[in-house]
Amino acid sequence: HRHRFRTRAEARLKIATWIADFYNVKRRHSANDGLPPVTFERQVIEKRTASTALLRAAVA
Repeated sequence: HRHRFRTRAEARLKIATWIADFYNVKRRHSANDGLPPVTFERQVIEKRTASTALLRAAVA
């Protein structure tokens, strides 16, 4: 919005605040099977970890 900042730190803070407000971590997404992004990402990590463990056990 053509806003001028006095310092780089002020600009960084404003940008970080805008991103945090814009990225709604609680809103459900249809692309994530109706789950909020944080929950979906946590499930993906858990499944990936379990899959890696199974693969390592099968190879060993």
